[in-house]
Amino acid sequence: MREPSVRPIEPPPTSWAFPDPTRAGDELIAVGADLDPGTILTAYRSGLFPMPLGGAETHGVPAWWSPDPRGILPLDGLRVSRSLRKSCGRFDIRVNTAFEQVVDACADPARIHGWISPEIREAYVALHRLGWAHSVEAWSRDDGSLGGGLYGVAICGLFAGESMFHRRSDASKVALVGLVDLLRSGGARLLDVQWSTPHLTGLGAVEVSRRQYLKLLADALARPLPSVWGTSVWRT
Repeated sequence: MREPSVRPIEPPPTSWAFPDPTRAGDELIAVGADLDPGTILTAYRSGLFPMPLGGAETHGVPAWWSPDPRGILPLDGLRVSRSLRKSCGRFDIRVNTAFEQVVDACADPARIHGWISPEIREAYVALHRLGWAHSVEAWSRDDGSLGGGLYGVAICGLFAGESMFHRRSDASKVALVGLVDLLRSGGARLLDVQWSTPHLTGLGAVEVSRRQYLKLLADALARPLPSVWGTSVWRT
């Protein structure tokens, strides 16, 4: 049974202005600014997201991206194989019961191509405390451990997925199935996965142009926030 969701708290507005991504010729739109909640929310509403640049000389400097093409997962296009459906029966899906654990698992320095810096972690924990960032978790029914999960940011009808991890086979995929079920039940419109990877493509992700993404984003932001976010056991 879900607990009532809590409406997110709007933080102070950012003092930064982002470039128009439709005028950009590259995926990297801007470098600098800060990771305050108001800045990050403005970026998402503009079609951007933060990811630090690599290299010691730029460590900790925010960078703002808008891929072209952009990866999205249509909410009616998730591919659930027979084996994945079977795996779903091994986990309980919970929402926002272990947000920081999920972020820390996604930020594990042992992971290849890890990008979640301490500054990014702090920024998304702050967004979570304000009610904007959420985790969807797959908990093993065998021993009650956290088998995998994902986190991202929900703004109106948009869910911007940031990262996912697994410790048990298929656990991150099961969390994604739970997320899509959650979004569909709440009337969300857009699941942004940033860059499409072979892993996500196999689950139904597709690529759209930047202009098309921005049109989908505008439609999603015009929708009410789904009343599905709150600390809860979503599906057992």
